Amino acid sequence: MMQELINQVAQRTGIPAEKAQTAVDTIVGYLKERLPDQVSSQLDNIVAGKEGGGGLGDAARNLGGMFGKK
Repeated sequence: MMQELINQVAQRTGIPAEKAQTAVDTIVGYLKERLPDQVSSQLDNIVAGKEGGGGLGDAARNLGGMFGKK
């Protein structure tokens, strides 16, 4: 999934894949530092393409819980 995201950033912005990878790595790192640990670990699994990590649905539910929504 990470490579797919890098490819999309490169295609949509017209920047080389190496710079797109740096951009994606920076954004993922930024999010991981600021999200709760449970969501951060799910983000690792999502970008690694692991299904057992709870997926986007669980990550979104956890984010909703941060703001008092379930």
